[in-house]
Amino acid sequence: MIIDGRALASSVLARTKVRAEALARAPRIAAVVTSETPATKSYLAIKEKRAQDAGCVLDVVRFPENTPPEVLSTMLRSLVADAILVQLPLASDIDAKEVCDAIPLSKDADVLSTSAREKFERGDTDALLPPVVGAVREILIQNSVGVKGKKAVVVGAGFLVGAPVATWLAQQGAEVEVATLESEKYRSLTSVLKGADIVVSGAGAPHIITPDMLKEGVVLIDAGTSESGGEVVGDASPGCAERCSLITPVPGGVGPLAVACLFENAVILAERAMNT
Repeated sequence: MIIDGRALASSVLARTKVRAEALARAPRIAAVVTSETPATKSYLAIKEKRAQDAGCVLDVVRFPENTPPEVLSTMLRSLVADAILVQLPLASDIDAKEVCDAIPLSKDADVLSTSAREKFERGDTDALLPPVVGAVREILIQNSVGVKGKKAVVVGAGFLVGAPVATWLAQQGAEVEVATLESEKYRSLTSVLKGADIVVSGAGAPHIITPDMLKEGVVLIDAGTSESGGEVVGDASPGCAERCSLITPVPGGVGPLAVACLFENAVILAERAMNT
């Protein structure tokens, strides 16, 4: 089955809007931008539309590329909003970690700051899930895929996809292996993947996963994106769908759902702020 990430995203946004409309006012979200590339503008346009779908108001706050990190951090702490998003990547000479760590914990819908990420990694009951993790969780729940006791392989260990997904899968009781470009496991990816019940890939390497690497009936969540021949493609080659019980396409799979989960996080933060 090929998962329709856009349909799942619409469902998440609809339930999020119900929660937002129950509040005294529409949640306000500030999106901070320092480097406006064509890709960044496209992402922001998508987020503005999805914010409306979620019953939220998105304010884009632009800073010059040469804004010193300390000034940017100070401004972040002073923004009046229920949630703050930092649009990555920042300008090349800005320390992204320093800036993201300036996002107040109570406003970090993207779970980018060290404090928010540590809460998630500890498994605190009030911790938000990073949006990609929320997307993976939604796909598994909506398709009645259990995780406990399953063998899971995560390809890539990036901050936004691989690392948090591996953490969450382990928290749910899966036996998790992580294969990175630098690891021996990556060089023997076929043998690693062959026994996997669940594969989540976020390597961003075009079509590195091929059907012969997978066992029949595997759940394959492709969260990797890259460009090949002028098109956006995933880590899994198209033929993988024939061997999978579930697979997410690229584009149209994890991406739209992660954006929806981001706004669900923002509304949760707004609820906490308004109901205290």
